[in-house]
Amino acid sequence: MAKPLLDLHKKADERRVPLRTWSNTCGPVERRQPAEVEESRIAAVKIEPERRWERRLSTQTSESIIMGFHEDSRRCSAGSVVADECVEKAVLLYPHELQGLHSLQALVPSLLRHEVETALEKLDLIWDRAYAWDLFLDMMRSQTWNSFPNADLPRNFTDATRAVLVDWIIQVHELMQFQDETLYLAVHLLNRSLRQLKVTTANLQLLGLVCLFLAAKKEESLLPEVSVLCSLMDNTYSKNQLLRMERKVLCALKFDLSYCPPLHFLLLFASVAHCSAMMVWMARYLLELSLLECQCVVFLPLQLAGAALCLARQVLQEPPTAEGEAAWCLASSIHVGSETTLLRIMHILAKSAAKAHTQEICATFIKFSSPETMHVSRHPGLKNVTGLLSVCS
Repeated sequence: MAKPLLDLHKKADERRVPLRTWSNTCGPVERRQPAEVEESRIAAVKIEPERRWERRLSTQTSESIIMGFHEDSRRCSAGSVVADECVEKAVLLYPHELQGLHSLQALVPSLLRHEVETALEKLDLIWDRAYAWDLFLDMMRSQTWNSFPNADLPRNFTDATRAVLVDWIIQVHELMQFQDETLYLAVHLLNRSLRQLKVTTANLQLLGLVCLFLAAKKEESLLPEVSVLCSLMDNTYSKNQLLRMERKVLCALKFDLSYCPPLHFLLLFASVAHCSAMMVWMARYLLELSLLECQCVVFLPLQLAGAALCLARQVLQEPPTAEGEAAWCLASSIHVGSETTLLRIMHILAKSAAKAHTQEICATFIKFSSPETMHVSRHPGLKNVTGLLSVCS
């Protein structure tokens, strides 16, 4: 491995805005209808089955509504109501202000759809609000593509070796001032390449840089020269070696570079839940720590984002407000997995955060200790792993 890069504190204050669209992140939506032909859209909905949200509310407990994603026709099971129109004005989610269970079931899907559309528009992940809900459903579908059944690595690699490589990729990513989506895509391509290619330990660093280069080609508007990339590895590899490895990776992955990063789900959840800036930065820090943990590759992006946000909320323990609790309840209605799965991820992230400041692999810790990130990596609540684990349980 090459020697560490420059101090991560020495980075530019402003980051340029990338010239990219939603198509860089997710595949195309299967069905597109012209926005101006309203009647054709309604007719298509009546004929074709769609992916809907199933609403299940327990009358015996006070648990929040669980929205399970499935494919079904417009008709749902008995006791549930399909609400097609979104709510255009703010509505407080207070059960005592609603007339019974039927009204609550009908309101939540509409309000959630309205909040998701608003969040996607606010995050600049869409250009046309008319397709916001379709894009959200596409995010839900595409996250399962190229998932990993287990966290096993090839025999000649260990979890520690992979963590060192990912930490180095994070340093290069910061030095190049790439977008955050580029980092998550690069690590995803690395995880896939390690399982598809036979790579020796000597070429492991070259593979990591090639994955970052491919991710930058998809997400960035400006790219570094190949010679600059070679210099980051102390010219251990030549330009021809880098380009040959790039061809091998593309062929092994069948030129499929699509990926919906967990960061998009995290920002979407945070927007719907009306989280504070401190909580968002804390969740982003915990989410980036998951890139270093080999155990996290088996979880879906939606699950990683949900667990990071839940753990950040528990760590910060911000004073609750009525509006904040209502917004969090609405965001929690999106089903992100079983409670056991979320607690498992939160335990992994808590352990990683507790040791982040004591080990040599600390690129993420340094990055999130700056004033721009509100020094979240140095929060005192992250140092006590026993306290974090008890909170998560």
